[in-house]
Amino acid sequence: MSEYTVFPNAPITEALLDIRVELPEDVDINKIETFHEHVKDRFPDKKTRGAFAIGVQLMPDGTPQSLPASGGPQGFLFRSPNENKIVQARIDGFTFNKLRPYENWTVFRSEAKSLWNMYVDQFVPKKVTRIALRYINRIEVPLPIKDFKEYILTNPEIAPKLSQFIDHFFMQVILPNPEIQAKAVITQTMEPATDKNKLPLILDIDVFMEAVYVDNKEEIWTDFEKLHVFKNEIFFNSLTDKAKELFK
Repeated sequence: MSEYTVFPNAPITEALLDIRVELPEDVDINKIETFHEHVKDRFPDKKTRGAFAIGVQLMPDGTPQSLPASGGPQGFLFRSPNENKIVQARIDGFTFNKLRPYENWTVFRSEAKSLWNMYVDQFVPKKVTRIALRYINRIEVPLPIKDFKEYILTNPEIAPKLSQFIDHFFMQVILPNPEIQAKAVITQTMEPATDKNKLPLILDIDVFMEAVYVDNKEEIWTDFEKLHVFKNEIFFNSLTDKAKELFK
């Protein structure tokens, strides 16, 4: 396994660990709400969680926006007082979100695992059907910039006879990893330049396995380790040394 640099100023704005499940038939939305009793000391703020968004549309200015989801409540989000941690308990699964600052994988995984065990103890899933990690990175590069390839190695390429000026872009690719039976959804876009004359580039890496786990087996966490390595391979091999210097 490759060793990667831990940056003091990592560009991670949000990390998510997600586990999809099939729950017993007697677990309904009212029972899901009772999860708050077990976590309200750390996550006092409660909010209803609707169905997942089902797609993305481009707004008139070119900005991507999630399409609204249909259906009723699917679960609840519970936020920490400083709002940089969120635990989600849903009919279809569990998610732990960590917003900036992100410390490291060991700390993130350990807290997620502890909360997941609470979810398992309370709702006793019949099986797990999917596990995923998602890391959203916001990389602020100084302007002016001649070519995105100065910082990021996978980027939109414009036909040579067209204008090379890009006002906005949204690009998504899906990469398989047959060795561990996983896939990655890599999304890249850009935000408007900041008042500090920097251009934020967004590198969103979502890695997942669709596999069945019965009972709360340690195998799930062994596979999360594999997903984390896969995520790191994508992140570090997507950026130039010049980009990495920004995080030191």
